[in-house]
Amino acid sequence: MAKTKQQKEEIIKALEEKLGKAKATVFTNFEGLTVSEADELRSHLREANIDYTVAKRTLLALALKKAKLEDVSMDDLSGGLGVAFGYDDEVLPAKTLSEFAKKHKSLKLIGGIFENKFIDAQAVADLASLPSKDELLVKLIWLIQYPTYGFVNVLAGSLRKFIYVLQAIKDSKN
Repeated sequence: MAKTKQQKEEIIKALEEKLGKAKATVFTNFEGLTVSEADELRSHLREANIDYTVAKRTLLALALKKAKLEDVSMDDLSGGLGVAFGYDDEVLPAKTLSEFAKKHKSLKLIGGIFENKFIDAQAVADLASLPSKDELLVKLIWLIQYPTYGFVNVLAGSLRKFIYVLQAIKDSKN
């Protein structure tokens, strides 16, 4: 059933809002996915707090234009077009979709938007290989904590040696 003009305008507005809020957007070609695989994909993305929408090219093109993201060429986006919007982490949509695409060869990453610029499929793959924000925070905490840990071990070692010396003196007097 064809959508009315009002429904199309609502879809365009929703896409424009999502594009405005998203830290990163990834475009996929989902042709060849079975219904169960598509449900599994949506479930994975929902767990990661990523919106996934199937969009018509014409409506997406209008939403991109309204969101002032005009360097995205619809010619670069082939096949059934799915759009993943990541709101929390710039890397997470690319990483999640890339992991899913490794298991399901039917899903193809065909591009994305990062820092309000279009990136091709290779750049999305490169983005997916970066550590996530949580992984970087863990590494930062470890780097901050490590010198203190080493200092405490040095102090504990000196104290331990001092106690061994006292114990040896005590044993020699008995």
